[in-house]
Amino acid sequence: MINKPTIQTLPQKKLIGRSARMSLLQNTTPILWKSFMQNRKTIKNAVGTDLYSIQVYDDATYFENFNPQTTFTKFAMIETEDFSSIPDKMETLTIQSGLYAVFIYKGLPHGFSALANYIFREWLPNSNYQLDNRPHFEILPENYNPTDENSEEEVWIPIRN
Repeated sequence: MINKPTIQTLPQKKLIGRSARMSLLQNTTPILWKSFMQNRKTIKNAVGTDLYSIQVYDDATYFENFNPQTTFTKFAMIETEDFSSIPDKMETLTIQSGLYAVFIYKGLPHGFSALANYIFREWLPNSNYQLDNRPHFEILPENYNPTDENSEEEVWIPIRN
């Protein structure tokens, strides 16, 4: 069952982690996360223990002209107070404050496409909002396990009135 989203204003977030260019067909997410998690403890000034899986698309037409071969940048990150200490081979990303539709997804990663279809083909076209060209992301609790069908994550979709 897919729930209606909550609409939230995200405060600015400063994040540190790793990124990779990929497409849905050439998906290297597990490699990216393994690389990040092995070095996560080197990040100082972490805020909380939540993990951020972030997608930055080159332009707003990614979803209008959807093609699983189109590349985007994916980040595996954790929030930090500031960028005063950036570990080797890590990078920074600032997500500016903005309006987001927040959905809860429970299940295995391969089932996520049903939620994506709902968001972009049903909810968004019938809402009072438009997709905004800002980072999309999921917040994963520290104990998130991609092989556990009971794992939950927050799915943040950038919107504007």
